[in-house]
Amino acid sequence: MIHDPKLVTLHLAGVFALFASLGAITLGSSSKKGAAILHGVSLLLILGVGFAMLQKPPMGQYWWMVKLGLWLFIGAAPALSKRKVLPGPVVLALCIAAGATAAWLGVAKPF
Repeated sequence: MIHDPKLVTLHLAGVFALFASLGAITLGSSSKKGAAILHGVSLLLILGVGFAMLQKPPMGQYWWMVKLGLWLFIGAAPALSKRKVLPGPVVLALCIAAGATAAWLGVAKPF
């Protein structure tokens, strides 16, 4: 399935913004409010454009559901860092691993 390059570009821009905000939040930026706003906006952009690219969830395929679970984890990650459940660098490393897994799922669509 070939996607519209505009949608792919928007999706990737959302991903870049999301990880920039995660770095700022978890590693202690002085502008945490701005980073939190960027985090929320980029999460919405990724979700909306992702579903636009998906158009209709394929029946019998579960890769997109796993990606949604990873999206939820990355969305909750700042709370894990803020509440000191895990140290900020560990949260960021887990988010990078989740992002890499989500990228692989989007390209390979294994199941």
